[in-house]
Amino acid sequence: MPPAIPAPGPAPDSAPAPAPAPAPGSRSPHPRLVMPVLAFCGMIVAVMQTLVVPLLPHVPDLTGASAGAAGWLVTITLLTGAVFTPVLGRVGDMYGKRRVLVASLGVLTVGSVLCGMSSDIGVLITGRALQGAALAVIPLGISIIRDELPTDRVLSAIALMSSTLGIGAAIGLPVAAVVIENFDWHTMFWASAALGLLDLLLVLWIVPESPVRARGRFDLPGTLGLAGTLVGLLLAITQGSDWGWTSARTLGLLGASLAVGLLWGWFELRTPSPMVDLRVSARPAVLLTNVAALLIGFAFYANSLVTGQMVQEPTSTGYGLGASIVVSGLCLLPGGLAMVALSPVSARISAAYGPRTALALAAVVMAVGYVVRFFTSHSLWLIVAGATVVASGTAIAYSALPALVMRAVPVSETAAANGLNTLMRSVGQACCSAVVAAVLAHVTFVAGGRSAPTLHAYLLIFLIAAGTALAALVATLFLPSDRTGPGRGPLRGRARAGGTVTVSASATAARESA
Repeated sequence: MPPAIPAPGPAPDSAPAPAPAPAPGSRSPHPRLVMPVLAFCGMIVAVMQTLVVPLLPHVPDLTGASAGAAGWLVTITLLTGAVFTPVLGRVGDMYGKRRVLVASLGVLTVGSVLCGMSSDIGVLITGRALQGAALAVIPLGISIIRDELPTDRVLSAIALMSSTLGIGAAIGLPVAAVVIENFDWHTMFWASAALGLLDLLLVLWIVPESPVRARGRFDLPGTLGLAGTLVGLLLAITQGSDWGWTSARTLGLLGASLAVGLLWGWFELRTPSPMVDLRVSARPAVLLTNVAALLIGFAFYANSLVTGQMVQEPTSTGYGLGASIVVSGLCLLPGGLAMVALSPVSARISAAYGPRTALALAAVVMAVGYVVRFFTSHSLWLIVAGATVVASGTAIAYSALPALVMRAVPVSETAAANGLNTLMRSVGQACCSAVVAAVLAHVTFVAGGRSAPTLHAYLLIFLIAAGTALAALVATLFLPSDRTGPGRGPLRGRARAGGTVTVSASATAARESA
């Protein structure tokens, strides 16, 4: 039998409210296409996150902006993604996941059009902010899967949906590099706008609206407090290396973020319908899963950041291969394909041994991948092999994390809880970006008449990433054990075709206790 993913009894105010009966014809006309459509949406959104990375060195020449302003094309997507992912997840739980999914894809399309029609850095940053806000598509998709798909398909479906975050990042870099080298750079934004619009139309046609709803009012003060906390924290992390880690601006932002965060937490514990249910989030099963997600996000992103830059380093460094942007991007493509192939494998591991075991295995594989990279940094093919091993571990981890979240939260909070877990991955990526930038900027030497990172700088990053993966393993081992037993499955309160679903959290908890 599959391991249990029970829905423990939440506080009374978080119980799902009875939803209106679905209108006639509201079920999907093609139920087998729901999962492919949602996965396609997740992949396109993930591609948007890394789309401009190959373009960044050229942005000052193309737009007349400074290098610092160009860096905001990446930073702003991180900020808006971090803020909107948990917020839109909660809104989806309360007002309709498909409805919010469509809105997110619309925002993505508008942002892509803005970037495609302008070379002004202000317009580009605005467009990238809108693209980043669409990251909520992934937790919304996971929640729809839990509500709509048959029980025996849920683990494999959420494995693929969660892995699209890594798959899209791995595919986006080489595709963007090819476009930049062969076409006008605006082309990639027009292509993303077309794909976003296609996604939106497919969702309207294929994906049904779930009748499962969370009860309560929208928590506007909690939303603003969460946004203030995240913006202050992530700005300090991403800009600290440029501003100085001990500068007044960096320390002031960190202090303000801490103060706002404490006030926000105090308020959330006292409001009847919080943006983030901190009592649920503080449960070991949820808290340790989010800690593991942060550490896995760090370890995953180091692989993406370092691989392309390392192979592009000139041969005068003694270790660089002088590869082109396209070649450096293609180095990550096998990892992306491995993630696609391993998503169903991860689901089988979770089904047979439990998602905790799958996540522990993933952390070990990622650490081994970085050990391989530590000793094989002079050959292109061995670099690709090491990067692919790390990506394989990431696929297993990203597939297991939503299963761990879903077995620990009420069904009415699936999107919000997975949004928070996706947020933790983003925070891990932001921390990784800051650490990698600091190491590569300070561990340098002069090669070919210019300053360049030493080989030891890259090796140090591999060791840090391996250590982070092992820390994720430790957090995973402290998670509650995977449980199996007759009649215990991964779903509670799945929507039934042709009718409403009223899931009583207290009744669910009583059944669990019985």
